[in-house]
Amino acid sequence: MVVATPNPIRSEKIRNIELPIIDLSAERPEVSGLIVRACQEFGFFKVINHGVSQDVIARMESQSLEFFAKPVPEKQLAGPANPHGYGSKNIGFNGDVGEVEYLLLSTNSASISQMSNVISPHDPTPFRYGDWNPTRYLIKFETDLLVVPSISCELYFDPKLLVLDSSAARRYVEAVRGLACEILELMAEGLWVSDTSAFSRLIRAADSDSLLRLNHYPPLTEDSDKSPSSFRRIGFGEHTDPQILTVLRSNGVGGLQISLEDGVWIPVAPDSSAFCVNVGDVLQAMTNGRFVSVRHRALANSYQPRMSMAYFGAPSLHARVCSPPELVTPQRPRLYRTFTWAEYKKAVYTLRLGDGRLNIFRSRTVDEE
Repeated sequence: MVVATPNPIRSEKIRNIELPIIDLSAERPEVSGLIVRACQEFGFFKVINHGVSQDVIARMESQSLEFFAKPVPEKQLAGPANPHGYGSKNIGFNGDVGEVEYLLLSTNSASISQMSNVISPHDPTPFRYGDWNPTRYLIKFETDLLVVPSISCELYFDPKLLVLDSSAARRYVEAVRGLACEILELMAEGLWVSDTSAFSRLIRAADSDSLLRLNHYPPLTEDSDKSPSSFRRIGFGEHTDPQILTVLRSNGVGGLQISLEDGVWIPVAPDSSAFCVNVGDVLQAMTNGRFVSVRHRALANSYQPRMSMAYFGAPSLHARVCSPPELVTPQRPRLYRTFTWAEYKKAVYTLRLGDGRLNIFRSRTVDEE
């Protein structure tokens, strides 16, 4: 759930620095300490020896690239991203754009199962592109194939809508969710939080609002504009992720950048052996500002297509977001009031994501000091 800004790139600097790479096979106390330090200084790090099978990754990447290689009319049959489904360039609801096409899926298996029963298996009516009802969605399974969110619950689907092998998606989501939970528990240990599942249980919940987003950034072509500005095309503009934690994998083509100060961007080198991990807004609130939700963007400036798979770990809509008691002290009073993920998500949809959203939820006590 990220939204790009249409604003042109301002005067800026590129700074090449070494970003944290954390080996998860090292001793656990060392790993938890390194993760906490990375989250405090950068809000970002890479993990290697993460335990996610290369076969699981490769199968999901293959399925994703196969979908994006389809003709545009076939991809559009997957439905407008409202919020789940296929989208291109137009991102979100507030006029934000980027040089990207994407497929956004819920990872909530309970929701998938419930919605898959809405359509009668005896109704042979084919899905027709013009019959959209953008207020209703569903995901339907046929054998091992995943149908992405559609438009009308009364309609059946053309086989062309079978866009992803659901076993590949399920295996990938399960593996990456497990990795995210392990990282969150290491964070809690490093922060000396007594309940080490305080963060991870939110995304383990059956009704977690977590998402899987597949992004495809089209390459420059041989006849593309050769001016310097063409090599700084915005794929996704500057933003923070609103959820708890993002675990991202890309196909080895560069473009991701993070920013720790205004106008200064740090390129993230592609690494086929690693996952990128970044802190989201909710985790910044839950750690009482100890961790920073890092601003980042993606450029679409390569002659090779870039594809990324981002797992956004989020709480359930009714989950209350607040800091564990160990992270609130007289020396470090509560920075943010308690809120639900539904409240925060509403702010996400009503604001441009280039805007700061956490400030809306700051504690009044802090503001009055």
